[in-house]
Amino acid sequence: MTQTPPPPGDAPRPLAQSDERTWAIFAHIGPLLVGIISAGWLGFVAPLVIWLVLRDRSAFVADQAKEALNFQITLLIGTAIGWLTVGLLVGWLVLAAVWVVGIVLAIIAAITVNRYEAYRYPLTLRLVK
Repeated sequence: MTQTPPPPGDAPRPLAQSDERTWAIFAHIGPLLVGIISAGWLGFVAPLVIWLVLRDRSAFVADQAKEALNFQITLLIGTAIGWLTVGLLVGWLVLAAVWVVGIVLAIIAAITVNRYEAYRYPLTLRLVK
């Protein structure tokens, strides 16, 4: 009896390094674009989709999308706290701080991953492992 070789695997093709950088940048900048449309509430969608679709094709993209996703979840919690306390003056300050920190750190992250270096957001809840 001869065995037939298994059919070619459906293993995902790895991404090229330039594509990895592009997707990693979009994982960090995408939430800003989606956030404009949704007033910040759906910023987590871009890195979530990138992580779910490309995590098997690139360890770098998976790591950076997961990092961006965790940061967006942290910002979402901060935004919710801001809106819950908006009746107080502190709520507006929290919302302004979340907005500024989200933009500045996303830009820094995009610049860092463009150099093909991993970026870690400070003070981020790492809920997605």
